[in-house]
Amino acid sequence: MADGNDEERAALIEFPASNPNAVTISRIVKRLRAMILTLIPIEVEQHSLTDATSRIITPAVINTFGKAAGDFQEALPFCLLRARRTFWEQAQMSPADYDEHMARATACEVLARKLVHVVSPERLNHVMSKRFRYKTWDDEESAAVSALELAIDQHCTIFLSSNEAQHVVQSLWDGEWIQNNIDDFNIEYIPYNPPHNRTVWQALNPDRMSVPRYQNWMRIFFWFFFLFVYSQTVQQPLDRLDPKHHFDIWEVLLYVQAFAYTMEETIKTYKNVRYYTWKSAFNFWLGVSFATDGLLIGAFVYRIAGIASPSHEIKLLTIVESFKYIGTMEICVSRMLQESSIFFALLALLAVGFIQAMFALDVADGASDQTGWDIINLLLQALLGSPDFTMSVAGASTFGLILFYMWNVITSIILLNILISLFSSAYADVTDHAEAEYLTFFAHKTVDMIRAPDNFVYPAPFNLIETCLIIPWEPFLSRDFYTKINRVIMTVLFFIPLSIVAIHESHLNTKKNSLIRSIFNRLEEPDGDIDEARDPPCDEPHGNISTISFEELVASFPNISQSSEESILAQIGHLKDRLDYLVMRLDLDSKEKEKGNK
Repeated sequence: MADGNDEERAALIEFPASNPNAVTISRIVKRLRAMILTLIPIEVEQHSLTDATSRIITPAVINTFGKAAGDFQEALPFCLLRARRTFWEQAQMSPADYDEHMARATACEVLARKLVHVVSPERLNHVMSKRFRYKTWDDEESAAVSALELAIDQHCTIFLSSNEAQHVVQSLWDGEWIQNNIDDFNIEYIPYNPPHNRTVWQALNPDRMSVPRYQNWMRIFFWFFFLFVYSQTVQQPLDRLDPKHHFDIWEVLLYVQAFAYTMEETIKTYKNVRYYTWKSAFNFWLGVSFATDGLLIGAFVYRIAGIASPSHEIKLLTIVESFKYIGTMEICVSRMLQESSIFFALLALLAVGFIQAMFALDVADGASDQTGWDIINLLLQALLGSPDFTMSVAGASTFGLILFYMWNVITSIILLNILISLFSSAYADVTDHAEAEYLTFFAHKTVDMIRAPDNFVYPAPFNLIETCLIIPWEPFLSRDFYTKINRVIMTVLFFIPLSIVAIHESHLNTKKNSLIRSIFNRLEEPDGDIDEARDPPCDEPHGNISTISFEELVASFPNISQSSEESILAQIGHLKDRLDYLVMRLDLDSKEKEKGNK
């Protein structure tokens, strides 16, 4: 039997460039859906699709899907991910067939990963960055989106945890590939190949501020500076609350930075909604950012900076989330809070009923002893484990006491245990697939930094300079002169960080400097000569290493690229061939005997 990897790689090697329109993409998606429905007509277990030796998604199946798009093979990964989205939507609308549709969605994602695996390295950046449009349900063209961006929008952990996807993401993160914005909101990932032997001054390039890794370090630095400014602000004397008190330097820095961060998040969200889709723009931590910024704006209006303190440490998590441990814990927190929506929905329904009942008991005697806020506070204290049975609304009557007992039992025993089980389930789901979840999260963070079109990146709080002093001149200046002005201003503003980046890229980069690599990279480089490693020569006069060849040594190894079913079928096929040969020989012998007897 042929090697599975060879058969798989024979499916797609070149991925020729193509530019299909939205109608063509939609037709390819429909064709792929029909093929998936034929491949998986019944419900199957998801692990039978994701297994490396799957008996469903075999090399022959991958080869077949590789030919499904005809002359538009470059669009295949995108179309498969789009088909995955349609099956996922069907699963949400049809609970009875949920598992069946989710299995088909998983099959689409696995096939997209397998097909990307066979892309030649020279075409990988084009396949992952090429943006396509498709027809929506109302016959309108969708926003332009690439295979990588579509996978991120759908949280495709299987696809995004592949070596090929992570190679693209890591290259974008490190700045080895850069995003080139083309007309009509199209993009292309192109390699960044500066001269090898360049000086620090030649490496001083303001465009490198758009590299996600450098943006991340700038954000971390300025957020720690922001926390320092905030600490100084809240430690000032209380006379700052006097309306006649003038702003001091710390308050000015605090509110300027807060306004810059608010503007940065707002502009990025606006661009994502306008040019792409709202689903890629909004997430849980964006809500945290806007809530924090809203508190700071409120602090500015009321000059009460202390009300914003609890949320800054929470938002700091989104700044240092590129570290793997913090990023994984952030995913856990986000997933747990999303799962807790059931708990809060049930709690809200129960709270409304109990508040109305207890308020009715309080006014039954014709006088209202407690306000609505007192009743809400009573129920919240009981929920948090500190019930007050002495309050009149709870202990004034037997029925009021029974109601309060019921509230404590339902919330403290039933609902809180539901919340704990939801948290445990969400935590287990993340930790069981921690690597894939973090890689997906890292891909989202990287692409989110460069997705919104921005040719000149001014990290907050310097984005205020761009917005207030530079952008207003854009309509009146030529494109070349406007670009030159931006490059000069960015070089002046970011001279120190750009100098550090230039020194790192020209002299300290372990991937390009052999001396630095020998100091910091302790891993031995793999031997490139595979044939010599398999059958190494020997200088000993009285011995030889390769007395038995490598091929003979590994001949007894099992072929783990095949599933157990495939191995059994291969053995049965081999036995069938032997039996057919034996039967043929017996027939020939019998015919020869008959001729001899005659």
